[in-house]
Amino acid sequence: MHTFNQKISLAFRQLPSVLRAVRLVWQVAPGWTLLNALMILVQGLLPLAALYLLKRVVDSVSAGFSAQAGNALGDASLWIVLAGGVALLTALARSLGEYAAEAQSLQVTDSIADIIHAQSIAVDLEYYEDAGYYDTLHRAQKEALYRPTRIVNGLIQVAQNCLSLLGILGLLVSFNGWLAALLVLASLPGALVRLWHSQRLYGFERAQTEKERRAWAYHNILTDVPYAKEIRTFNLGALFQARYRELREQIRAGKLVLAGRRVRADLATQVLTTAALFGSLAWIARQTLRGAVTLGDLMVYFLAFQNGLNFLQMTLKGLAGLYEDNLFITSLYQFLDLAPKISAPAKPQPLSQPIRRGISFRGVGFTYPSREQPSLENIHLEIAPGEVIALVGANGSGKTTLIKLLCRLYDPTQGQLAVDGVDLRELDPVQWRRQIGVTFQDYAHYAMTARENIWLGNIETPPDPAQIARAAERSGADEFIRRMPQGYETMLGHWFQKGQELSGGEWQKIALARAFWREASLLVLDEPTSSLDPLAEAQLFTEFRAMLDGRSAILISHRFSTVQMADKIYVLERGRIVESGTHAALLAQAGRYAHLYHTQAHYYQET
Repeated sequence: MHTFNQKISLAFRQLPSVLRAVRLVWQVAPGWTLLNALMILVQGLLPLAALYLLKRVVDSVSAGFSAQAGNALGDASLWIVLAGGVALLTALARSLGEYAAEAQSLQVTDSIADIIHAQSIAVDLEYYEDAGYYDTLHRAQKEALYRPTRIVNGLIQVAQNCLSLLGILGLLVSFNGWLAALLVLASLPGALVRLWHSQRLYGFERAQTEKERRAWAYHNILTDVPYAKEIRTFNLGALFQARYRELREQIRAGKLVLAGRRVRADLATQVLTTAALFGSLAWIARQTLRGAVTLGDLMVYFLAFQNGLNFLQMTLKGLAGLYEDNLFITSLYQFLDLAPKISAPAKPQPLSQPIRRGISFRGVGFTYPSREQPSLENIHLEIAPGEVIALVGANGSGKTTLIKLLCRLYDPTQGQLAVDGVDLRELDPVQWRRQIGVTFQDYAHYAMTARENIWLGNIETPPDPAQIARAAERSGADEFIRRMPQGYETMLGHWFQKGQELSGGEWQKIALARAFWREASLLVLDEPTSSLDPLAEAQLFTEFRAMLDGRSAILISHRFSTVQMADKIYVLERGRIVESGTHAALLAQAGRYAHLYHTQAHYYQET
């Protein structure tokens, strides 16, 4: 009894989540939801009318044995016609309800996907570097697309069953109150089993989230293009198949254990329900044989008990289903309630365009939330308008982290990052990012046309063909784009029909064209020539100053041929700036930069 009370208490505590789901579905599809509710409620009333008409048919036929057959047949025919009309109305209401439910489900599913997309865009980059976030996202994507609709339709279905049940209980109470009590008691065990199973299933699904994501990762490895060459070259297919199969077998075995327990418990409750049903039939038959009720009453009361038992079971099952749906939909709300930390202040400071005094890092430090060791410490550097600086250093020295702070994908944990003397945290991050054209080291490959791939660098500007071609010329992409079958309208990648796959260097030129198309105040190029051949690299940087047209730029590269042309070079090591100066000055210092430079140059020098 104590456990049952706990379940009821928990169900009431979750009521706000149910109401939140109802509001969501109503806001997305009010018309279809209203029509669906109306059809379900109509279906709840019609069974009562069908029972009454069936009683009149049986009584008319029974009366015909002691009266004129013609009159009895006429009376029975009338009730049969009316019963047929009710059956047709029931079929019509069911068909309209199914259509409304399908339309509602499609609309809600698409809208919730849109809500998940919006939240995925809104949350900070920090979440994408946290495994816990992916667990939350996975559960939201898995459950959210259908649970809200099921909750609303479940509530309507419960209301329909309750409506039918109240009428039948009233009929049974008028006949015998103990019969109504037996109906209620026979249905309770099944509801308790469903509640128990829902809790166990929810706990199991949460515990298996990482396994399911790991299995999905193996699935992607086996089916996605980025892994296809290595899967075949290193003969890795069987390995990942085996790992995927092992995880899915573990998940399946756990679910089957739960299902087996539920089936055994359901079977026990069905024994009780069946005993109650046919026990009631025996008692009503006895009353009929004693002359206490008519033959029509026998049929009606038995069918009423049978239908009442069915409606009560469906009501309790519906309530247990709502409890289960609400448990799972909390995953969606956990995801939607993630609050971004990077946001615009209530009154953002105006941003000067173009930048007049420059960008400054003043004692900036940063530690990733998942780490204890800082990635940047005490960074001091200045970027004047029109100045080109370069960041060099070993992998993990903090170069890309510094760019993430500059793009305000993170905020510093120490110090200040300012533009024209204004702290970045006082600016609208969206407005600030419009001033930056960036090519990250892990640039994206968009399965879109070549023109669209470049236009994505600044979607607020109409895709003028001449200007997009100019951006492609700057990056060196124009030449190979014009050689493709549809030129700038060629679909890139192999995802869609007639798509053209590019080489690594060609994709990098497309990414550079995106940055040039943006026409931002600051250009950030992270390893901009890592996939380019020496001639393409030389061509890019020969005209680099002219391309900048007075804008500032930050270059990150391990190629010292790339960074030589910078006005100032900063050398990072373990999150700190250890040297800074021009290429010539740093070589003269014979320090860390000179060591790295000569180590790389050694391989190009002849003995």
